[in-house]
Amino acid sequence: MTSAKVVWLEKGQFVGTDSSNHSVVLSTRDEENDTGMSPSELLLVAAASCSAVDIVRILEKKKMKLTRLEVQVSGEKNEEPPWAYKNITMTFLVDGEGLTDKAVAQAIQLSEEKYCSVAASLRENVNISTQYRLNGAS
Repeated sequence: MTSAKVVWLEKGQFVGTDSSNHSVVLSTRDEENDTGMSPSELLLVAAASCSAVDIVRILEKKKMKLTRLEVQVSGEKNEEPPWAYKNITMTFLVDGEGLTDKAVAQAIQLSEEKYCSVAASLRENVNISTQYRLNGAS
């Protein structure tokens, strides 16, 4: 079992700490709280970083030289409370030597369908779509 904790600091500011003692600052979005990520944006970061970790590992196992990976992620929420995400889109910007479209597409697919625990946790209620650009292609 994994664990984490969130501690309130002041006003709308919190610190989340994981079981390895790594921390992130969270806050509400208002005039008093301009430090930290909003919890819902942190969910986007979690989805993107989960996939990024998988893709790096998969391409390394394929002995492919990755020089850059950036994941741009956006989410569309429902208009009514609790404002849950209904769509998340991830665009992977991938650069490297000898990378192929097939290898990158397969790494993304494996992350989506097999390895990413965040995507697996969201998939039933959120439409997650992905796309990629290889070596600066548009």
